[in-house]
Amino acid sequence: MIVGFALGIFRMLVDTPVTLGLAGLQNGYPQGSFLWVVNNIYFQYFSVLITIVSAIVMVVVSHVTAEPDYQRISNLTFETTTGEGRANTRASWTWKEVAGSGLVLVCIMGAYLYFRG
Repeated sequence: MIVGFALGIFRMLVDTPVTLGLAGLQNGYPQGSFLWVVNNIYFQYFSVLITIVSAIVMVVVSHVTAEPDYQRISNLTFETTTGEGRANTRASWTWKEVAGSGLVLVCIMGAYLYFRG
């Protein structure tokens, strides 16, 4: 989500000057400052923070925006497919698409079996 991406970019902008020793930050940011806290958050905790913020934004945006026009989004997602749309999709498949999908599945299964440790 865009919020998670923006938080990740922010974290990168805070971490990079310290990591590269730029702008006189050999010892990092002043201890206890906001940028020091951001720079010292363990990456897995930061990932949890990004997930929570993204979920909150998703729920808030969902509640403040209008409901979508279902005529416009018909056959756009699995939930909005119609019988006619499903039939059109299946009619467009040829043996090449089915064989290609099978090949991709075999390659994925081969990778899983090879690297199973």
